[in-house]
Amino acid sequence: MSLYDIPLTTLDGRPTTLGEHAGRALLLVNVASRCGLTPQYEGLERLQQEYAERGLTVIGLPCNQFGRQEPGTAEEIQTFCSTTYGVSFPMMDKVEVNGEGQHPLFTELTRVQDAEGVAGEVGWNFEKWLIGPAGEPVARFRSRTEPESDEVVAAIEAVLPAAQEQTD
Repeated sequence: MSLYDIPLTTLDGRPTTLGEHAGRALLLVNVASRCGLTPQYEGLERLQQEYAERGLTVIGLPCNQFGRQEPGTAEEIQTFCSTTYGVSFPMMDKVEVNGEGQHPLFTELTRVQDAEGVAGEVGWNFEKWLIGPAGEPVARFRSRTEPESDEVVAAIEAVLPAAQEQTD
């Protein structure tokens, strides 16, 4: 199954898939509102603003599995993200990223290796996966890797649709 075909639900309850964003680079992030890493929303939003016109979409996937740091309702999450961090990128409904209730998207994403060659379970909030415009996983960044770090930005720039057209 393609990542594009896996059913998701938006934070406002609308059924969707990543296929709505086909042809764009995607940065998927498991997020939480009450985590020490929550300020990463600022960098994620800046990436969305800087690269959206060039073909990047950041997508937040709230998860309450790590220290119960995302306990709110969909409405509370939406309000927090928009009022505290000005989040404009798409947010999905809460998902489980590990364990028996693991969302099918994360069944696929946990197969992706990080820079050290390690795949497997999500370790904490704010792990990031870069998906290329054709829907293929390109990179995985662990929680403490800042959204605007050199390695994340370089990986994004390498897979932006505009960058792909220049190399073809």
